[in-house]
Amino acid sequence: MIRKLLFIFCITCFVTVFSQEKSVNKLVASQRPYSAIINISFNSTNKQKVIISVKNVLGKTVFLKEIVASKGKNTIHFDKNKLKSGIYIYAIQTNNEIISKRFLNNK
Repeated sequence: MIRKLLFIFCITCFVTVFSQEKSVNKLVASQRPYSAIINISFNSTNKQKVIISVKNVLGKTVFLKEIVASKGKNTIHFDKNKLKSGIYIYAIQTNNEIISKRFLNNK
């Protein structure tokens, strides 16, 4: 009896974990040489509200924007001239996930 319950529990957990599809993927920050604009792009599997943030390594938020992402590729333009040189963490947050990556700002 205990084995059956344990087996059912394991199968339920396995199915739950693999049934949660990511709603945002391919998060990338890019810029053209000698440009002050950084393009933060991502793919969304559906139309949804997302919050895009950029923080310095101390955790201070230097950019925050809430948008409604459309299905497919989305791009946000971010002016890096206001930033000091250093490492920054950019993140995108949806209702059920947060994805973050880093970029280096050289002046």
